[in-house]
Amino acid sequence: MSDQSREFLYKYLNNASPTGFEASGQQIWLDYIKPYIEETIIDVYGTAVGVIGGGQDYKVVIEAHSDEISWFVNYITDDGYIHVRRNGGSDAIIAPSMRVNLHTAKGVVKGVFGWPAIHVRDIAKDQVPKVHELFIDVGASKKDEVLEMGIHVGTVATFADGLDELNEKYYLGRALDNRMGGFMIAEVARMLHENNVRLPFTLYVVNAVQEEIGLRGAEMISRRLKPNLAIVTDVTHDTQSPMYNKKEQGDLKSGGGPVICYGPAVQNNVRDLLIRIADEKKIPFQRQAVSRSTGTDTDSFAYSTEGIASALISLPLKYMHTTVEMVHKEDVKNVIQLMYDVLLSLKGDEDFRYIK
Repeated sequence: MSDQSREFLYKYLNNASPTGFEASGQQIWLDYIKPYIEETIIDVYGTAVGVIGGGQDYKVVIEAHSDEISWFVNYITDDGYIHVRRNGGSDAIIAPSMRVNLHTAKGVVKGVFGWPAIHVRDIAKDQVPKVHELFIDVGASKKDEVLEMGIHVGTVATFADGLDELNEKYYLGRALDNRMGGFMIAEVARMLHENNVRLPFTLYVVNAVQEEIGLRGAEMISRRLKPNLAIVTDVTHDTQSPMYNKKEQGDLKSGGGPVICYGPAVQNNVRDLLIRIADEKKIPFQRQAVSRSTGTDTDSFAYSTEGIASALISLPLKYMHTTVEMVHKEDVKNVIQLMYDVLLSLKGDEDFRYIK
């Protein structure tokens, strides 16, 4: 990884981009990829697209999503405590004692998710906290004081943890789901530019918004771009740590390579192309089966317009939707390499239909 890439990774991952409020992260991403693309497309909700080789008939997308889970201020008590509701799949069980940043028009306000001390609880009756029981303390003693800070109903709050590294093997932090995907597709764009690759098709490098609340950004941009092919990257569960059931969740391991997905939304011929390229380039990979949907932006692309040939390359991740998400550095490198090699293999006239 170059010094510039590493600087971008830390800046991008440490920035907050909650669902519906992704603009600052999108700007960081666009600033980084600007030297490697020819033009940009930005839609009204903030999905950002870098265009390479524009104007060619055949169109290919590589895609990740930019948003992270967060919390909305929902109610402020008279004595200055803040109650919340989810913005995306935020986990109530990890919230107590976590530090948060509340993003206001006046700037970031620090707070904590408070919780009664163990001394005053009947721990034999402890249960998983419910969202309506959670509260944020910003050091205020009355509601007016909270309001004066710029906090109001609808203010968004994110966990404060940033990017770190563990045992020289892992990246660690919040929002690796899926800003690590945004980093990876940006690196593909960089590699294409630095290697002077001229693709025989138009490539759209897509960083979509609002995945965490229903794949909404991908739904919008897929209809606008109408590509012939979409290769999506997101995270999937590493199932090696305690409390995972491999019989239910599969046998996937960080450091084992990119995960290639099998499922109805995944176009089989595209999936087989990914596998063939991985085999040819000796890129390690794993396989995963899903049921009705992938739960990723792949679904939005696959079922958009008249149908888009789509496939999913996943990055194994530990402890999803926590502040200690972990991905293996080798997996990051190999996802980037696989996407890059797949793009180089395309001639720009592929017809992935099953029956012709």
